[in-house]
Amino acid sequence: MEGVAYQHVATFDAPIEEVFSWHARPGAIRRLLPPWQPVKVAQEAYSLEDGVAVLSMPAGISWRARHEPTGYVAGRRFTDVLDTAVLGQALAWRHVHSFAELPGDRTQLTDEVRTRLPDRFLEQMFGYRARQIAGDLAAHGRWGTSTQQRLTVAMTGSSGLVGSALSAMLTTGGHTVVSLVRGDTGPEARRWDPLDPAEDLLEGVDAIVHLAGAPIAGRFSQSHKDAIYDSRVTPTRLLAQLAARSGVKSFVSASAIGIYGADRGDEELTETSGRGDGFLADVVDAWETAADAAAGGDTRVVKVRTGIVQSPNGGALALLRPLFAAGLGGRLGSGRQWMAWIGLDDLLDVYLHSLMDDAIDGPMNAVAPGPVRNTDYTATLAKVLHRPAVLPVPPIGPRVLLGAEGAREVAAASQRVLPTRLTTLGHPFRHSGLEACLRHCLGHMRED
Repeated sequence: MEGVAYQHVATFDAPIEEVFSWHARPGAIRRLLPPWQPVKVAQEAYSLEDGVAVLSMPAGISWRARHEPTGYVAGRRFTDVLDTAVLGQALAWRHVHSFAELPGDRTQLTDEVRTRLPDRFLEQMFGYRARQIAGDLAAHGRWGTSTQQRLTVAMTGSSGLVGSALSAMLTTGGHTVVSLVRGDTGPEARRWDPLDPAEDLLEGVDAIVHLAGAPIAGRFSQSHKDAIYDSRVTPTRLLAQLAARSGVKSFVSASAIGIYGADRGDEELTETSGRGDGFLADVVDAWETAADAAAGGDTRVVKVRTGIVQSPNGGALALLRPLFAAGLGGRLGSGRQWMAWIGLDDLLDVYLHSLMDDAIDGPMNAVAPGPVRNTDYTATLAKVLHRPAVLPVPPIGPRVLLGAEGAREVAAASQRVLPTRLTTLGHPFRHSGLEACLRHCLGHMRED
């Protein structure tokens, strides 16, 4: 095959059997795909020995990665080649993944690729992959890998930004995820009516992760506000009540830092802080009360109060990234408002921690240890993207898009939230600093 061989070597603090098994389980390719690339997983390979994975790309192009039986050694090596005629001729691709056992239950993974793609592209991609594998293995390793500790988790909202990533993370860790869906069901999925859940919906389920809810973003018309409220409160209460009746061990529900109100000044907000005022505070308060319907008996309830999730595939960063990349970014208004953020992978770790640690219940602030002001956030994002940030966004901009109420509660919200419970529990963060988080998820690890 033509093309120059590129090699990337990474070492992981996990035994070779677990590192290889991680790659072989469902969800691995989803965890490895860099979020800054315009590529989606259309099909996962059923086997590392002879399966085929399909990635969808812009303009309707598909990347078919065919695993070669002759390049497979159980527990030690697998090989995939690009099996798409046009791309194969243009790029060439043969990727050998080799695993070697190191002393002290450690593993070396060598990725050797023969391709025409430039080294700079490959360096960023394989660096990202190595950090993902190391982070996931460490997160799962904190809770052991025995079959007794593997859960069957029912999940609502599994197709969203958080749900799709969390589902892949859980399955690569050996857990089983059952998606609760409203439409057609498929493998590992059950039909869920949010207003009338079937009595046997949670049969055989150990835990629930409840993520479903209408998007917050949008103009705060009465119909939009009704959708935000109605999609959260009643469905959560009914599912929580069913969880209690079904003997589910854990009910982990999404929540939001909006419970603290739109602007508390410089006050440091912890899980013991009182709720604030405003529409979103009312919604989150009612949402958490609905989740508490699962409490009592053998069911533990955790409410994950999530901050501003950092991912180029959704949320605020997905909107800001193209603006900043074009040199049109800047602070919002005065830039003095506090932003309590968290990297997507750190949020997944919080959910895993909430599922596995029986000592956790009640509210949990899912934010990084260092909230930043908007002006610092924009300066950091501009630095990572190598762009200026000199065009401040006037307050009228968000008001036009979101309305006065939406602009105040979403775009201009100022919440200095701290992860006090996580810190007390000794929870480790993959990215406690904003710049490192943005560099990882945007593929800009190198300064140049």
